Amino acid sequence: MPVVITEKCGEIGVITLNRPEVRNALNTETRTAMRAALDAFDADRDVLAVVLTGAGGTFCSGRDLKAAAAGEPIYPNRAAALGSFNRRSIAKPVIAAVEGWVLAGGFELALSCDLIVAGQDAKFGLPEVTRNLVAIGGGLLRLPRRMPYHVAMEMALTGETWGAESLARWGVVNRVVPTGNALEAAVALGEKVAANGPSAVRAAKEIIRTAFDAVPEEHAFDMQMASAEPALSSPDGVEGIRAFAEKRRPVWSDR
Repeated sequence: MPVVITEKCGEIGVITLNRPEVRNALNTETRTAMRAALDAFDADRDVLAVVLTGAGGTFCSGRDLKAAAAGEPIYPNRAAALGSFNRRSIAKPVIAAVEGWVLAGGFELALSCDLIVAGQDAKFGLPEVTRNLVAIGGGLLRLPRRMPYHVAMEMALTGETWGAESLARWGVVNRVVPTGNALEAAVALGEKVAANGPSAVRAAKEIIRTAFDAVPEEHAFDMQMASAEPALSSPDGVEGIRAFAEKRRPVWSDR
């Protein structure tokens, strides 16, 4: 089966991450296929909004740490990293339809979207710190712009998971719907967007995203690396991934 499935629901393009056996964890193949699907729908004149979701009752559990432990990089090269959806959106609105786990890179993926519709049992989190990793996929940049500073700091520093209702209360999630209905509700929301003038919708998205950033996101991604690099190059980063693969608690040495 393909790692990413695409279909059209009228004027709404639907992209489904299709690795349910690993909770739709992101490996290089999945990221590449997802980017290609987003670009294809962006170029399709019959598609006016895009919904991003996951198969098997979960959205995305983040980076495939087993693939990482085997040596697979996040992106095959610098060009792919710069062109990732986390850093470079598309012109058309993208709605995340999330169920189940929305963790680490999966949460960052949802935050990269313009709207989020969540099933009531969805669980969100940035657990990178529990593996001595750093959320460099945009989570630490976007979260304090989406919710109050101290709340974002708690989420980032504890690595704990939060429910959909909590994130809706802070304005991160647009709508909470009964479990299993996120995709249907996201498509319905997309249809409301698609009923409006396409060029005006694209302009509104571009203006809001540009005005919202004190520092343009494309620059902020590079700026964060100065702070993230010492942790990412620490032996504890390797230990955190290895401990995950071996299903044990990590033993930290870089204190």
